[in-house]
Amino acid sequence: MFNFLQLFKREFLRMAERPVYWFVMVIAPLGVYAFFVLLMQSGLPNNLPVGLVDLDGTSTTRNIARNLDAFQRTHIVANYANMGEARRAMQRGDIYAFFFIPKNTTEKANRQEQATVSFYVNYSYLIAASLTYQDLRMMSELASGAAARKVLFAKGATEDQAMAYLQPVVMDTHPINNPWLNYNVYLSNTIVPGMLLLFVALLTAYSVGTEIKDGTAQEWMHLAKGSIKRALWAKLVPQFTIFWLMGAIYVLLFYAVLHFPCHCGIPVMLGAMTMLVLAGQGLGLLFFGITPSLRMSMSLTSLWSVLSFSMCGMTFPVMAMHPAVQGLAVLFPLRHYFLIYVNCALNGFPWQYAFWNFLALLLFAAAPLLLLPRIKYSVLNYTYVS
Repeated sequence: MFNFLQLFKREFLRMAERPVYWFVMVIAPLGVYAFFVLLMQSGLPNNLPVGLVDLDGTSTTRNIARNLDAFQRTHIVANYANMGEARRAMQRGDIYAFFFIPKNTTEKANRQEQATVSFYVNYSYLIAASLTYQDLRMMSELASGAAARKVLFAKGATEDQAMAYLQPVVMDTHPINNPWLNYNVYLSNTIVPGMLLLFVALLTAYSVGTEIKDGTAQEWMHLAKGSIKRALWAKLVPQFTIFWLMGAIYVLLFYAVLHFPCHCGIPVMLGAMTMLVLAGQGLGLLFFGITPSLRMSMSLTSLWSVLSFSMCGMTFPVMAMHPAVQGLAVLFPLRHYFLIYVNCALNGFPWQYAFWNFLALLLFAAAPLLLLPRIKYSVLNYTYVS
């Protein structure tokens, strides 16, 4: 017990003397939480700037423009005299898209001729382009329907007859688990834990690697009576405690304060966060055991953690990836946390449904046990080369 107290005291002094520890463990996680909460507090981007090129200039086309501007996600910020001006404005980044109405559009529609309206979207900005594309396409379809309905009314059709002709099948959409289409719910529940995983893994590799770099490894092992298990336990427990508190703040903030969907209950997500922090420490220690170098272990840890954002299935579904890549997805801890979140928090399944994902995170935490002899040898014998 006396040795453990000495080891714990030593680790707390090392953390207190190095600002990088507190930046990575406290300031950076809280900054990430605040950034994503404030960035997407409205759920969806609103009033995205679009342009209008109206060469027809009739009351009908002006009504189309007013209806488009009334959409929540789009806002007409400028009317351009021709397509060239609108294209240059989109290339400068002033607008994300523009709606083009050629001459004689209203006249053609009244004569029951095919009138063509166009819209141009800059897909360099994926989210903004997707949202403006939806509104512009909906507006073009509504304009087409309004023109056809006017003709049907002129021919004596009733409201029901006209609507049955224009829209024979009515679409009734029910988005599951995120009916608000809130991008904060969609992104933050995976990106924020992924950032925390990155911080945990990097600091774990850094804290062990700096013992070799600073030439304090012999002192560290002497206090631990030559036991690498005792040395690592005393080093990682204080870090785990602080990171777990940061993870608990995230869970309580998103599920208890912001009321993001959590059908499984907060305790299950606290358990998942606990396993993610342990897996992050295991990941950092595993890469240090494979490459017992401060520089290389931190590089591999950061690379693996960053790849997790793509491999977890958040942005691109894993089942649509190449079969060889699908098999590699299980080697990333964030993939298993993502599945726990989807199955338990969103779908409301009991935690037993995600048992194998919890077990996978536990295996990540336990993986460095296989490399403890190599880690001990590296700590005692390696010399840091700058």
